[in-house]
Amino acid sequence: MEKVVIIGGVAGGMSAATRLRRLNESLNIVVFEKGPYVSFANCGLPYYVSGEIENRDSLLLQTPESLHNRFNIDVRVNHEVTAINPDTKTLTVNNQGVEKTESYDKLILSPGAKPFLPQIAGMEEAENVFTLRNVPDLDGIMNYLNDHKIEKALVIGAGFIGLEMAENLKAIGLDVTIVEKAPHILPTLDEEMAAFVSRELEANHVKVVTGQSATKFSNKGRSVYLEDGQKIETDLIILSIGVQPDSRLAEEAGLELGLRGGIVVNEQYQTSDPDIYAVGDAIIVKQQLTGEDSLISLASPANRQGRQVADVLSALNRKNKGSIGTAIVRVFGITAASTGLTERLVKNSNLNYKAVHTTNKDHASYYPGATDIQLKLIFDPTTGKIYGAQAVGAKGVDKRIDVLATAIKGGLTIFDLPELELTYAPPFGSAKDPVNMIGYVAMNIAEELSDNIQWHELLDELANGAILLDVRSKAELANGQFKDAIHIPLDELRQRIDELDREQTYIISCHSGLRSYLGERLLKQHQFKVKNLDGAFSIYQTVRPEEIRYV
Repeated sequence: MEKVVIIGGVAGGMSAATRLRRLNESLNIVVFEKGPYVSFANCGLPYYVSGEIENRDSLLLQTPESLHNRFNIDVRVNHEVTAINPDTKTLTVNNQGVEKTESYDKLILSPGAKPFLPQIAGMEEAENVFTLRNVPDLDGIMNYLNDHKIEKALVIGAGFIGLEMAENLKAIGLDVTIVEKAPHILPTLDEEMAAFVSRELEANHVKVVTGQSATKFSNKGRSVYLEDGQKIETDLIILSIGVQPDSRLAEEAGLELGLRGGIVVNEQYQTSDPDIYAVGDAIIVKQQLTGEDSLISLASPANRQGRQVADVLSALNRKNKGSIGTAIVRVFGITAASTGLTERLVKNSNLNYKAVHTTNKDHASYYPGATDIQLKLIFDPTTGKIYGAQAVGAKGVDKRIDVLATAIKGGLTIFDLPELELTYAPPFGSAKDPVNMIGYVAMNIAEELSDNIQWHELLDELANGAILLDVRSKAELANGQFKDAIHIPLDELRQRIDELDREQTYIISCHSGLRSYLGERLLKQHQFKVKNLDGAFSIYQTVRPEEIRYV
């Protein structure tokens, strides 16, 4: 009987094990998990902190007993594989201090990723520092919260887990501060989109500090010093700086490693040893849009990879096509999601691109409860290829990013987006969905019916002599004004067109970009030189509030 051993459970490992059993009743399948839980909802862990997920047991998806009863899989928890011996096709396994040797015919590595722990002075003496990757981590945090008087919490790192922990710690009444080394929070978003999330955090009284890292812990972790000398007093520290591949076993076994220590695999998940395969957060995948090596630590790709490697071992033709990195996070009352490449990554890859922003309602504006979705699309204006998309809003964000992720995976272009037939009834959407609308806007750019500039280009354009023309209504000016702009409401523009100079370049803006596009088309047909401020006042006010005046 052929024996397949899997190191690591959760998403990749257990997907491989159960799929293998469905395809091969005669296989001997053994899973080694170094922790006490082989299958748990790690993405749900932060929500147990606040009690939003009430029952801890609901986080435990399968047990060794349930997996044995249903799938006849030999799952051994608290068994840590300490060495792989490819020459003899054996493993060294430690269980509660007792070592034994285990053989394999085929081996699947699914070790996942481990938290990145920076070298911070005073960390070893700190008693209140935690990470969150598994159930024992969660138990440690909960025990500390229950056993100590906790009033202040510091979250270091503003990725997905950091933001989720900030929200859930705030929900139990703590005074929460987030510190992020990067210039803005949420690295899967570009700066202007992340600014909406920062604004939501601050509206919920979470302090956000960016461009700073912790350099020293003192007083057993109750005092934290930042690069600029700022001192933060805290009762609890959550380290959420990022993750790195847990590839120690692979390295010591002589398997080939690559980007940031990730395990190199081929299209069939085979490592440099033909009898050893690997899946999940520890492996290097191809960024599907660029073909470049990447590390994408997300649950969906890990589950897919686990199933596919089982198919490969069962002689089914499967290939790892790579990933585009689709992700979503809730932060208090808003949702932020992204797919594909950010503008920063596109620029760094020297790709020809344009970016557009739209603001549309999640469903028909006349139906009660409609809320704004800020949507960004990054694309090649020559071919129409979609490089990435980002969205922020209270509702409907997941649907739009899922549609755009599917469009990217399916090879659709911006010219296909207006053709998508998406469900519409007033409570659910609009006759022209936000995805259709951003397709139209992108087409206008590609077909040179519109010229846009981005929010970060505005000040340079004005410094070079352009004039900013605000076409919002007079009433809207009470919501804030550009510091340097002339104001002509769109509905008065035809009648007042002689107030403008055809020798001058104008940057035109409204609230969201729609009326400014209408103004741009009007003026261009009267031989004016005009560019549209993409995303308009809505984006600029959010990302550059210091440039807005109120009267």
